[in-house]
Amino acid sequence: MAIETDQKSPSDGKVWGFFKLPFRQTGNGTTSSSSSASQLHTQSQPHVEGSDHHGSANSVSSVARSLLPTRRRLKLDPANKLYFPYEPGKQTRSAVRIKNTSKSYTAFKFQTTAPKSCFMRPPGAILAPGESIIATVFKFVEQPENNEKPMEQKSRVKFKIMSLKVKGPMDYVPELFDEQKDQVAMEQILRVVFLDPKRPCPALEKLKRQLADADAAVEARKKPPEDAGPRLIGEGLVIDEWKERRERYLARQQVEVDSA
Repeated sequence: MAIETDQKSPSDGKVWGFFKLPFRQTGNGTTSSSSSASQLHTQSQPHVEGSDHHGSANSVSSVARSLLPTRRRLKLDPANKLYFPYEPGKQTRSAVRIKNTSKSYTAFKFQTTAPKSCFMRPPGAILAPGESIIATVFKFVEQPENNEKPMEQKSRVKFKIMSLKVKGPMDYVPELFDEQKDQVAMEQILRVVFLDPKRPCPALEKLKRQLADADAAVEARKKPPEDAGPRLIGEGLVIDEWKERRERYLARQQVEVDSA
């Protein structure tokens, strides 16, 4: 009885060696490939000292600044509305008190979506720190449409107040806002609210007081200064009287010469 023994042929050893070779070098090959890739990535990105820290800080600060609300320079009264007496077919008035609450001189300017039917007085001005002014707004009230009730008519007209920080006291010109567009801030958008002039209410009474104050301020600006007025008039009277006396004296002298 013949006994069979397992004999490996040279070809079998070569085959098994061929298949075992990759598995033996799997760990070292993976490690070397990953390390070389990391080295290439590191070499491809130049290192700047402190770049990560400062870059993240700048990005965070810029995001924080964008989230913070814009600091307003002006305080408005009323804050976000313009009250008009509802009188269809007539030009009515509203008023708003504007106060400079900043520590610098501030220019303001009105803008409206209906420049043909609305205008402001003054349209703009420069206010010193803590100074206030009452601006008057004129608007033509249209007749109601589509059988609307008088007080239910909605106005699409809006007003916008812009502000600009200036260096100091100067004459107001609208070109200031065009020359420094990047520094202009939008203070508030005012919407129109109609009031029934026949029904007294706190808003209507306040509007009447503001309009009266605005008219008084306009009249006060028209009057000449009290200190300079009488003194100039007195000097003028003295000079005129002296001229009259001199002319009379010369006339008498001429008569005497002619008679002689």
